[in-house]
Amino acid sequence: MSNHTKVTSASQLNQVIFKAHATESVAKRFGSLFPGLGYAAGYKILQRVYKYGGQPFANEFLNKNFHSTFEDAFGKKTGKAMMSATAGSLIGIGEIVLLPLDVLKIKRQTNPEAFRGRSFVRVLADEGMGLYRGWGWTAARNAPGSFALFGGSAFAKEYLFKLKDYSSATWSQNFVASIFGASASLIVSAPLDVIKTRIQNRNFDNPESGFRILKNMAKNEGITAFFKGLTPKLLTTGPKLVFSFALAQTLIPAFDRLLGGDPSKDQM
Repeated sequence: MSNHTKVTSASQLNQVIFKAHATESVAKRFGSLFPGLGYAAGYKILQRVYKYGGQPFANEFLNKNFHSTFEDAFGKKTGKAMMSATAGSLIGIGEIVLLPLDVLKIKRQTNPEAFRGRSFVRVLADEGMGLYRGWGWTAARNAPGSFALFGGSAFAKEYLFKLKDYSSATWSQNFVASIFGASASLIVSAPLDVIKTRIQNRNFDNPESGFRILKNMAKNEGITAFFKGLTPKLLTTGPKLVFSFALAQTLIPAFDRLLGGDPSKDQM
């Protein structure tokens, strides 16, 4: 996503992926793929807890207050799936609270010079609210991405498996539904994800607006630039998202039943 040129050969792809380590041994090149691991782990753990744990609460709120609105607008079956998708979208927008960790992760991965040897605490003190740069583009990416994630899963459960209660889905049904949701999420959010990443990977003292990036991409790289990195994401992030999402959809209703709740009220 950070590469501004077209990749036309294996050697060029090697340079794009490994950068300064492109000519080193296989072991060193493999090791170079793990910068920002600490930030990535912290961000992903908090992100998954927030997104998967928060969506059922948002869905329950919509179910209590806007159930008839969704049914009147989309019908009973589609309305339930759209409500689940909308709840996911609302939660996705709120995910910008975690943006600083995402920014630091991306900068460590793509532009380590931006840290100039500074520690995590020093970066926080120096940059402050600058770590929220690109929050609008992040929200714009998360809204349709999370909508597609939860919506794709809900539509699969509704129309593929004919489930009246989404929380009654088996592990295999959750897994298949998660494939639909994860794939839809990555594809839908890809263009905005490229812009967001390019905003965040620049030096702290040399920012660039999202609209300028969008203009330059369209002018210099063409429409396909907005889908750069999609194949690796589908091959790597896709399976991770499928597994974690399917696990969450299986375990959350199970824990709810153990605690004496009614999982059908907060269907994912």
